[in-house]
Amino acid sequence: MNDLDSFAALLTDEGAGLLAELRDHAAADELALATRLRRDHPAELVSAALGQARLRQRAAAKFGAEDAARMYFTPNGVEQATRTTVAEHRARRFAELGTGSVADLCCGIGGDAIALARAGIRVLAVDRDPLTCAVAQANAEALGLAELIEVRCDDVTAVDTGAWDAVFVDPARRGGRGRIFDPEAYSPPLSWAIDAARRARCAALKIAPGVPHELVPAEAEAEWISDGGEVKEAVFWFGTTPGAVRATLLPSGDALAGTGLPNPPVRPVGRYLYEPGGAVVRAHLVAEVAASVGGGLIDPMIAYVTSDALHATPFATAYEITDQLPFNVKRLKALLRERAVGVLTVKKRGSPMEPEELRRRMKLKGPNAATVFLTRVEDAPTMLVGRPV
Repeated sequence: MNDLDSFAALLTDEGAGLLAELRDHAAADELALATRLRRDHPAELVSAALGQARLRQRAAAKFGAEDAARMYFTPNGVEQATRTTVAEHRARRFAELGTGSVADLCCGIGGDAIALARAGIRVLAVDRDPLTCAVAQANAEALGLAELIEVRCDDVTAVDTGAWDAVFVDPARRGGRGRIFDPEAYSPPLSWAIDAARRARCAALKIAPGVPHELVPAEAEAEWISDGGEVKEAVFWFGTTPGAVRATLLPSGDALAGTGLPNPPVRPVGRYLYEPGGAVVRAHLVAEVAASVGGGLIDPMIAYVTSDALHATPFATAYEITDQLPFNVKRLKALLRERAVGVLTVKKRGSPMEPEELRRRMKLKGPNAATVFLTRVEDAPTMLVGRPV
């Protein structure tokens, strides 16, 4: 039985019954479950159901437990799909732009198509892999969105998107050897995706967050998105504000827009240290954070902002600094022992030492907690000790 046949078997009443029975199964019980189920069901169907049940459990972190329990996945689909919070944010932006229909190219298992459809937008979901398309179709039906989502198995470069209001392209960024870092090695290449976006009234291109700023087209807006503090992606938007840059933090939705500020001044470490969020750093908007807290940089090459005043901002985490030491592991160990620190958070920017190595060498004991920053201050290796505010 090939992959398509195995997947089709899961869509039968017998397959659905097995998946329902396996919904909350524990990994430790899997062998006994498989043995029992194979007495009444074909072995290949039981194996396929167990595999799908595992994928659903993994997918709950991205899609939520209720949706994941009804959806279908492939291993690559779980790994590469956009998480719901990010897809919903993008769908809202499309809706705000007056978009009634979107051609979702490289749709995968349909994560973005689902969010778009739930925003009331018609979707053409295209992928070239037959199994992936079958999964996307099954997901549209399972979530009651089949009337808004048309799934098409095709080469996205051959699809005429002229009848659709907008285009969304999510090129494949993984190959046989893992993650692909060269945007021209994406499938399809970034240059093709940009050309497709230029032909549409409105478009969004999902890119790896490490994309160099010089690759952002002049007519595009660049948005970096984090979710729960973790940078997830960059998006090139066409049909919005050319040259605009923003960092968006989810799930709050707070957005920081670039204002073209020059690099902040370098100044001595003050009472407070601000750690800008990853999306802010990727978007090169540290200057905007520094301006909002009345601060400057501790080093021209390090994205830590310091200030003598405490300011509330969603775009950076504030720490009160109690000690500044030259890089010296023995001095830090003595200081932490004196302060009875037993829980140590280690952060680093601009230091070769790994946090795990420093924690191992501290041999901590005590009821108190502290945060140590391994960094550089005006090009000198430095340790800053403090606590979150």
